[in-house]
Amino acid sequence: MSNDTLSATEKYLDDDYRNAGFGNTLLLGERPALLVVDVVQAYLQPGSPLYAPSFQSALESNIRLVEAARAKGLPVIFTGVRYSADGLDGGLFYRKVPALKCFLKGSPLGKFAEGLEPAADEVVVFKQYASAFFGTSLVATLNSMRIDSLLITGFSTSGCVRATALDALQHGFVPFVVSDACGDRDSRPHESNLFDLQAKYAQVVNEAEALSYMA
Repeated sequence: MSNDTLSATEKYLDDDYRNAGFGNTLLLGERPALLVVDVVQAYLQPGSPLYAPSFQSALESNIRLVEAARAKGLPVIFTGVRYSADGLDGGLFYRKVPALKCFLKGSPLGKFAEGLEPAADEVVVFKQYASAFFGTSLVATLNSMRIDSLLITGFSTSGCVRATALDALQHGFVPFVVSDACGDRDSRPHESNLFDLQAKYAQVVNEAEALSYMA
């Protein structure tokens, strides 16, 4: 976000963090991949407890980014959520968030968004917790592919995207979070989490910037 579009309060906060030593620039590595986090029907279908209209624009951004990555030969990795009967493998997370019943095995709400289905040769990681790294083979997969950085998109900004970006950093993969391609139930947690990610854990870029990196 440029300084021209910031309110006085936002600019003060931005300057305060920068002057305190937050928000240094991270550089995208030589072997990036696009990581699409949980862009599934549960967030897009009216009647689902996770649905919100705001996810639609982020879906459209994801479709454009995936098409661009495929055209450039960049790896695209998808994550989804899947629970066994009664959500026993979801532990306390499943107990804390009853809406996760959307992801019981076999639920149509767990299917990937129309127009954003993984190709046969693309990696799909199913998880039970917020981070795409926790309890999955993602680290080993990225290492085997020699990936050094990730363009991260998906649902939701304050939940699985944030957790995944933080764990990417902690596992040594440079995280670039694409703001336009992330969605949340409300603009307030969306914006506040993007601010915090940029300040401490990731590089936050917009769709146009992400496309230019791919090019």
